[in-house]
Amino acid sequence: MSRASRFLHDNSLTLVFGAAFLLTLVGQAASGLADVNNQLVAADLQPVSVAGYLTGSDFAVDVTENWQSEYLQFFLYIFGTVWLLQRGSPESKSLDRAGPESDREQKVGAHATGDSPRWARVTGLRRLVYSRSLGIVMALFFLGSWASQSVTGTSAFNAGRLRDLQAPLTWSDYVLSADFWNRTLQNWQSELLAVASMAILSVYLRQRGSPESKPVGAAHTSTGVEG
Repeated sequence: MSRASRFLHDNSLTLVFGAAFLLTLVGQAASGLADVNNQLVAADLQPVSVAGYLTGSDFAVDVTENWQSEYLQFFLYIFGTVWLLQRGSPESKSLDRAGPESDREQKVGAHATGDSPRWARVTGLRRLVYSRSLGIVMALFFLGSWASQSVTGTSAFNAGRLRDLQAPLTWSDYVLSADFWNRTLQNWQSELLAVASMAILSVYLRQRGSPESKPVGAAHTSTGVEG
């Protein structure tokens, strides 16, 4: 197998989903532009260009409101599964392993192996941060995209108010408005439902060959076992 083929094989999960993300983002931009321009034409206003739409608040708020809910899902799931359990689910740790686990189980400090990351071998703040780095980064992505949603949402909301000859809202007024929380909560509820559904359905249903499923023949009560 060539080096390029090996790279594609070893990184296919990230590459395929990354390419699918870019394709759907392009599709969202095209359909969003058409929708906005249909509304502008119906209101006897000048349509926007592709560049104007991609750099405008309408496109940005739609993208960021979806990103923040996705990263919220991962952040809560990563931290929640440290302590929360679901009997029979491969999405849960074994029922006797709730909590951050011992240094031996986590292979840190004196229990690190030869191929352990360097920061797993150190002590103090660096190991504390590294041992929680995945959840921290997901939290930062969530907070950053949520803040971006609030700013771009304010701009998009005020553009509609100005077209209706209404006074614009300040950022602080907008983040307390029904529009902001409607956009936010309708995404949060769907993400939380998806996590809960995956946790409980994977107790009884199977997908052969997937690490998100237990082996097809595993007992329903088997917990923390991946296929």
